[in-house]
Amino acid sequence: MEHWLWIILAALFFGEIQTSTCFLCLNKCEQGDVIAAEGDTVTLGCRYETSDQYPYLFWYKQEINNFPKYVLLRGTSGTEDNDQEFPKDRFDAEAKKTENSVPLKIQKLQLSDSAVYYCALRPTVTGNSKTLYKNLWTSKKKNPRVLSLLIFLMYQSILNLTVMTF
Repeated sequence: MEHWLWIILAALFFGEIQTSTCFLCLNKCEQGDVIAAEGDTVTLGCRYETSDQYPYLFWYKQEINNFPKYVLLRGTSGTEDNDQEFPKDRFDAEAKKTENSVPLKIQKLQLSDSAVYYCALRPTVTGNSKTLYKNLWTSKKKNPRVLSLLIFLMYQSILNLTVMTF
């Protein structure tokens, strides 16, 4: 293959990673990827179901090759908290108890807002929340094997936001 074609394919491949279209929803999905321009305002939807009378809902932002960062918390009883890195004048949400939703509104979009956004409901861990144990087994060859099992169920919606410049 020609040298220039490899360069184009590499650019397309790495460009695709930069704006990956990661989407997963474990409950009711409202939307997938969102593409917007710098300076725009977007609203990322999140619906939930719970038997908790006063649930707490969280939004997280995960950039490429990084861990999720806490953005904000909203409670249906009026509780509000934003991380210092995500000021309320740009990142805001309203817990709508009657609609079972907590949409995240991001204003004055910047390129740095491109990320995967997670919506989570507290409690986020359900089912088996017991301690994780290591079980050491040996085979006939006396090679130790470590077996472990962790069941972690998370109620979440994941939304990918890509900000474009024109």
